[in-house]
Amino acid sequence: MPMEYEIGILLAYGFGIVLLYLAGYLLLAPLRFVGKCILNSLLGGLALVIINFLGDFISVHIPLNLITAIITGFLGIPGVIFLVIIDKIF
Repeated sequence: MPMEYEIGILLAYGFGIVLLYLAGYLLLAPLRFVGKCILNSLLGGLALVIINFLGDFISVHIPLNLITAIITGFLGIPGVIFLVIIDKIF
């Protein structure tokens, strides 16, 4: 085989590997975001349960409804702290 055929084949393989890498990255990026949202939701929900359980001692009760679930789902622990501050102010 002439040398130009071998270089063309190597370039085609290299281009294919780069395309596979980019496709894999494009598929994994949304999964990382979903995983982060799930982790924030679990930690925020656990923090809400603990705060409501211990809330009798510090007079804090955060109702579990759609708004509080969305805030803790997106923000996690800082969202729970925000809800406690809002509960104490109002």
